[in-house]
Amino acid sequence: MEVDEPGNDGDSGRNSQQLGGRKVSWTSGRADSLNVEAGRLDRRHSHSTDSWGKTLSLAFQSIGVIYGDIGTSPLYVYSSTFTDGIKHHDDILGVLSLIMYTILLLPMLKYVFIVLWANDNGDGGTFALYSKICKYSPKVSLIPNQLPEDMELSNYGIVPPSKELKRSEKIKEFIERSGFSKQILFLLTILGTSMVMGDGVLTPSISVLSAVVGIPHLHSDAIVWISVVILVALFAVQGFGTDKVGFTFAPIISIWFLFISGIGLYNIINHDVGILRAFNPKYIFNYFERNGKQGWISLGGIFLCITGTEAMFADLGHFNVHAIQISFSTMVLPAILLAYSGQAAYLSKHSEDVLNTFYASIPHKVYWPMFVVAVAAAIIASQAMISATYAIISQSLTLGCFPRVKVVHTSAKYEGQVYIPEINYVLMIACVLITLGFKTTTKLGNAYGIAVCFVMVITTSMLTLIMLMIWKTSIWKVALFVIVFGLIELLYLSSVLYKFTQGGYLPLLLSFFLMTMMGIWHYVHKHKYVYEVRNKVSADDVQKIVKNPNIRRVPGIGLLYSELVQGIPPIFRHFVNNVPSINHILIFVSIKRMPIGKVAPEERFLFRRIKPKEYRMFRCVVRLGYNDVNESPATFEKQIVDNLIDFIRQEHAMLQGRPIHGEGDERLQSNILVTDIGRTGGSGRYAIHVEESLQPYNDPAELSSSLTSTENLTKPHIQQSFEEEFVRNVMDEGFVYLLGESKVIAKKDSSFLKRFVVNYVYDFLRKNFRQGEEVMSIPHSRLVRVGMTYEI
Repeated sequence: MEVDEPGNDGDSGRNSQQLGGRKVSWTSGRADSLNVEAGRLDRRHSHSTDSWGKTLSLAFQSIGVIYGDIGTSPLYVYSSTFTDGIKHHDDILGVLSLIMYTILLLPMLKYVFIVLWANDNGDGGTFALYSKICKYSPKVSLIPNQLPEDMELSNYGIVPPSKELKRSEKIKEFIERSGFSKQILFLLTILGTSMVMGDGVLTPSISVLSAVVGIPHLHSDAIVWISVVILVALFAVQGFGTDKVGFTFAPIISIWFLFISGIGLYNIINHDVGILRAFNPKYIFNYFERNGKQGWISLGGIFLCITGTEAMFADLGHFNVHAIQISFSTMVLPAILLAYSGQAAYLSKHSEDVLNTFYASIPHKVYWPMFVVAVAAAIIASQAMISATYAIISQSLTLGCFPRVKVVHTSAKYEGQVYIPEINYVLMIACVLITLGFKTTTKLGNAYGIAVCFVMVITTSMLTLIMLMIWKTSIWKVALFVIVFGLIELLYLSSVLYKFTQGGYLPLLLSFFLMTMMGIWHYVHKHKYVYEVRNKVSADDVQKIVKNPNIRRVPGIGLLYSELVQGIPPIFRHFVNNVPSINHILIFVSIKRMPIGKVAPEERFLFRRIKPKEYRMFRCVVRLGYNDVNESPATFEKQIVDNLIDFIRQEHAMLQGRPIHGEGDERLQSNILVTDIGRTGGSGRYAIHVEESLQPYNDPAELSSSLTSTENLTKPHIQQSFEEEFVRNVMDEGFVYLLGESKVIAKKDSSFLKRFVVNYVYDFLRKNFRQGEEVMSIPHSRLVRVGMTYEI
């Protein structure tokens, strides 16, 4: 007898058998369904290349979404750099040269041509880097919910390292063995994510304030309140979605880039063509030699010329690599270089206007048109980090690092475009409070650069690991990458941290708060999962439950939700003790969020039968990417039944060693797993085990008309057709959703800190964010809750 013990996936002893001209994987005489269904895929599904028409459309949209921040930096860079005025004429050349090479090296060379290619199936950001590492080395993840079948997903796109490249394997093995390394990697990820979210709060405030300040003869309080009104309006339109916002904003930002490049060219010709000498990097060395410590401090202001750079990577899921490369190279880069050069040419003749360089350098005839466009562009500048914040929170939900929130997919065409209502309101309130508190761009500028610089350093660190472990880049190229970009970013970071007490503490404070919240949520989420693994229901307990005469079989299909992907969750025992009944068909459903953007529909459902077979109990892992949308209940129910019937057909076909025939079989046969043959003990024979029945449940209404004897059940085709018919009939009886309401508390002997974190902080977050049924779109009318307490 073979009983599918909950918690034992039976991965050993895998064999394969010819089926309709293909080889299929199965284990010890029963269909190893998790492996079989993992293989029901077509490798043509991998991330496809977008057409040039779509790429150009996305490139146009990206102008309105990504580049508002970096594009409006000319509003405040020179005033933030020369806070005490210009001491020497050549200092203008030195600062301009620093601006030029900073833009060319970091946004252009590092991000556009290197970092963007480290995307995770089209998604960018710190979490995308982490998920890419976790996919290559699944044991790096702190939650032990990995399945071997996950590597079969077409969107994983990871090729195992070759034997010759020992370096990659050694690094991978070291990280997997070192708990400290895994913790550091995870902390870097949530720190970078928290910094981007903190940047999403600061960007709207500084961008809008810097534009509104251009209104002449306006009192500072009036500037602040006008900025607040604009910020509220900006967040109010976020619900329309990135594509609509992008198409609306793109023409305005395009006009902005045309204006600043035209005015820049005008100022160069009209004031000082010699300013182009700044392309000679010797002026950078002369600047530091002349100014010493003050030159180092001024790097904090110069760094503001590349704020918004990380949005190119974080917002990648909304667009694609080629779209961003095209838009940055052809429009953004030339425009901002001309803008900074033009302002420097103006300052060479009017150095006294350095604190209001942007507006002072505008020719009088176009001042007001330029002012209107500047205000509009500054408002739009906030969009880059707002969209990036939505994207990274959507990704962080996948790894259990953020409390449950509602993620709205705003575009049917572009899968990565999301909107999160709760986060939108929190960002709006935070931006308004910061604007009212700081009131000037100078103070905000001190706070602004720290978050951006931290994210860049973290990106460089994680990308270095990817280059060594996944890309298998030459060690000399990796060293060059680290030396060039790492040293530049650390130099800037040291400068921006110098202004910690002048406002620089704000992003660190925001990041610390967010990082603490994410860390607590992930900590409890991880230990809750480990508790379920350790306390899952054993095979003996399952047999006792189904043999218990007091347990009634009730109509319909029961879907019992759990996060456990291997074995039967402890909530099942608790549920049966409180509600002594089991549906005609019971499916243990685990919604597993994968660290990839999307999972192809035919790859989502993995089934495993729980023995005894006659009781029709199954485990089902539903794999979703962080950009996949939860289906409506009716659609999900149809999908799960269709996939269950497909699994039954495959199981019967494989166990009997016959080709598949009949309705729908052509599609099924084309998706059967093709694998290498694995033999048990080298014998080449396939073991068929007889299942021992444990008081089989026979529904009289169903069985009397179909089967009259046990003998008929031994006929494979009759057994298969009966089981398919039974599933369809039970489906008509309806679905019941069973959800465990688990309360997590710390053990009594835990430390005071742990009890406070688990019993109060986590409990507060759980109660004040969305509940499980809201996130999974479970209908309340068919929901049954069962409470249970977990001690961790």
